[in-house]
Amino acid sequence: MPTLVKKTRESNLELYRIIVMLLIVSHHYVVNSGLFEQLAADRLAANSVFFYLFGMWGKTGINCFVLITGYFMCTSRITLQKFLKLLLQVLFYVFVFYLLFCIIGYQEFSLMHFIYTMNPIKTVGNGFASCYLLFFLFIPFLNILVKHMGERWHRLLAVLLFGTYTLTSSIPYIHVTMNYVTWFCVLYIYASYIRLYASNKFSTCFWGWASVGSIALSMLSVYACLWLGKEDVYFFVADSNKILALLTAICTFNLFRQIRLKHSRFINTLSASTFGVLLIHANSDVMRQWLWKDTIDCCGHANIPYYPLYALGVVLGIYMVCTVIDQIRIHCLEKYYLPFSVKLFSRFLPD
Repeated sequence: MPTLVKKTRESNLELYRIIVMLLIVSHHYVVNSGLFEQLAADRLAANSVFFYLFGMWGKTGINCFVLITGYFMCTSRITLQKFLKLLLQVLFYVFVFYLLFCIIGYQEFSLMHFIYTMNPIKTVGNGFASCYLLFFLFIPFLNILVKHMGERWHRLLAVLLFGTYTLTSSIPYIHVTMNYVTWFCVLYIYASYIRLYASNKFSTCFWGWASVGSIALSMLSVYACLWLGKEDVYFFVADSNKILALLTAICTFNLFRQIRLKHSRFINTLSASTFGVLLIHANSDVMRQWLWKDTIDCCGHANIPYYPLYALGVVLGIYMVCTVIDQIRIHCLEKYYLPFSVKLFSRFLPD
């Protein structure tokens, strides 16, 4: 039976993971609530500009999250335990919230819809969780690639991928069709190059200024698109392969990677549930309707005097509530079902 190994996490990158997930929740506050469409009525109003900037970091956050995965996994290996941990976490929240919304009458139960809902890769076209699960299965093959091609070929591949997926997509009127599974593999190439060959090429100060600059450029690009009346105000930061979404992720990732931070049990505990926070608050269309539109009413609070504090409080509150829920799952359920599942499925794998 495979042993369950628990590794000590680096608190600097765990803090980064928390910040990234808060940015993703902020993004969903704006784009999943109907608020994004409401802002179009007066795009240069103070509250509109605030919310456009508040919700602009979701695709950048996805890049950051996957870069962390690539950085650690390029010198590790996929085990049955790691994959089942992800898969069962996804299925757990899909199952629980589907039944919960049926029980409270928020949606009608349908056997066919339930079977469809329990498919973990049903949103592979554009859903993060489905694509992340499939991407995880590519990691052993990616590790063989990065291990054997050497620094020069690794660097040339990264440059080629940057030109193909990012430079072209960042030029207006050139459309690049991209699946997230493919894009996550591209990010893996970048992250593994950083881990294997470029870990100390630039100082923390350099990455600090680079982060400030890329963040400022990202915000300026959104404001410029607003001021010029462009329809796609997030052109340079969304989707994830756009140039400023990628550069901001790489710069901030390298900054936090080089920050020296003492081991913090509190930070690491919060960070352990970041994926759970995503799976809970972005669980389904029904969850989005219930959470952002009916319960929190983001649109109805867009013009109150303290709207920035309200938005920040909601994001922090959602993160903490989801973290508590996921910690209960980890300590009360996962510690029992994960070892059992590993033992069960290991019987079907070759020694």
